[in-house]
Amino acid sequence: MANHKSALKRIRSNEAKRVLNRYQAKSTRTAIKKLRANTDASTAQEQFKKVSSMLDRLAKKNIIHKNKAANNKSKLAKFVKSLAA
Repeated sequence: MANHKSALKRIRSNEAKRVLNRYQAKSTRTAIKKLRANTDASTAQEQFKKVSSMLDRLAKKNIIHKNKAANNKSKLAKFVKSLAA
């Protein structure tokens, strides 16, 4: 167990950040699944904007790797484009 006040505080703050990061990552994964289940092109386009923004935010905060965010956005853009055609 930690012996210093600062170490105890670090443990508490790390846990709080971990919970928030997991929540944001899970919310993004759920949004991606909802977008993939969509069949309407116009609503898919709107959802894609929101999901893309979520992915960028996660990558910016290093919750997910920037290349993973880029790959997901690319695949989703391709999916949305296929709905429009």
